[in-house]
Amino acid sequence: QVQLVESGGGLVQPGGSLRLSCAASGSIFSINAMGWYRQAPGKPRELAASITIGGIPNYADSVKGRFTISRDNAENTVYLQMNSLKPEDTAVYYCHAAGFRGTYFDSWGLGTQVTVSS
Repeated sequence: QVQLVESGGGLVQPGGSLRLSCAASGSIFSINAMGWYRQAPGKPRELAASITIGGIPNYADSVKGRFTISRDNAENTVYLQMNSLKPEDTAVYYCHAAGFRGTYFDSWGLGTQVTVSS
């Protein structure tokens, strides 16, 4: 089992920045990749950014050039630096981990709210 705890959400004005953190615990050795998904009201959950165990990032087109995902393997933490935030970035952001431990698994955090509004 892998447990994920997010932090860092909040209210920010358009053009502002926030940094989200996701701390992983449990069977962290079994994680292959981690990422951030987001879900706006009335919309399906979508990938914002992900990063492999080797540090290779992947971004949704809508956040490229504005968001940066990184990981600190020593602290078992993944970060999402969000700059130049737009109202359309408003969503609940969920941390996700995927891996293999006898069988493939997905783990999710409870989510953190990000609201971009003036």
